[in-house]
Amino acid sequence: LEILVTILNENDNRPVFVQPNITRDVPEDTKVDTAIITREELSASDADLDTIYYELTTTVQDKEGYFAIRGVNNPEMYLQKALDYDKFNSTTLLLYARDRPATSPDPTNTATATITIIIKQSDTRAPWFLPCTRLHNDTSVCISSPYSSRVNISEMSTDPLVLEPGPIYAVDPDYTISDRIVYSIVGGNTNEVFSVDADTGNLTMNKIVTSPDSFLLQVMATQVSNIRKYSVAIVEIKVINKSYYPPYFENGVYNGTVFVGLPRRSLVYQSGGPSTPLVITAMDKDFPDV
Repeated sequence: LEILVTILNENDNRPVFVQPNITRDVPEDTKVDTAIITREELSASDADLDTIYYELTTTVQDKEGYFAIRGVNNPEMYLQKALDYDKFNSTTLLLYARDRPATSPDPTNTATATITIIIKQSDTRAPWFLPCTRLHNDTSVCISSPYSSRVNISEMSTDPLVLEPGPIYAVDPDYTISDRIVYSIVGGNTNEVFSVDADTGNLTMNKIVTSPDSFLLQVMATQVSNIRKYSVAIVEIKVINKSYYPPYFENGVYNGTVFVGLPRRSLVYQSGGPSTPLVITAMDKDFPDV
């Protein structure tokens, strides 16, 4: 008697990931659609030889949509949306491997792999001159105001110029890189009157100024390791006559009269002369005609 026995494969094994825990560093300037983790690294096997169905989810709120897999049967993970280090620098993803489709009513065995993504800041921004103001709380753009100073005509100063709103100073906004900044004058320096210290940004005079014309210097801040990352600031230097005397008031004491019940911005009148507005004036011997 010949008996033929057929052994049926029962779905009694769960899928197994080769690497159930993966950590990957991703530069923030990675291009969209770039593969982050290969299919081979993320594939799971099943002793029952079932087809594996994959699903990728994130465990961190507001960080969805940045990473995805190529397909339900292809777990290769790729970048789906551009990264920004200032928005977040790490996230955790869960990759599920099932031996039945997610919508299947049949009993399903599932395995889970944990993927930790570390975002690395890239050198994406040019130097910022300080102080600067960020636009609409956008951390990627910071607008600085022009610097200003003044020098006396026909007078040589050996000290660094005092500037407003502060000294020339720029930083690398990619702060985890924090590249060194060097300074140079690239425009507006007629007759090479001024020079800038490449390391400190201090602005000094090389010679006296003989013309009352103002200067509009263009000072460039450049990253040492990447000369394509640079910014240019405007420095306005006004040329003035030297001031020898402080201003002074014509009178040491001024007396005025106001009337009860007058509205705001009403005139104050001289005491003893209720029809003559009180005027406070100052003089300067350096400018006798003003």
